Amino acid sequence: MGITSALVLYAVIWWMCFLIALPIKVQTQGDLNDIVPGTHAGAPEHHHTKRKAWIVTWVALVIWAITAGIILSGWISLSDLSFLDLTPDDPQ
Repeated sequence: MGITSALVLYAVIWWMCFLIALPIKVQTQGDLNDIVPGTHAGAPEHHHTKRKAWIVTWVALVIWAITAGIILSGWISLSDLSFLDLTPDDPQ
């Protein structure tokens, strides 16, 4: 795995974790009974995005390290993931 591949893998893992973490512990205007006129009751009031980004950074780093370790060790290779029984020598 090259440097670029490692960075792209980390970015993909980070964004997936971030999108999972965004709705966690969000307090909406409806939850707090403080609805601003002209907004939806489900609009977030307290979302703690900066804190979530820092937590996701460390969680993604751990997941990336495990994933990169598996890829670099050769424990799982691309041929193991082939569902069409294609070998690297196939011209298809």
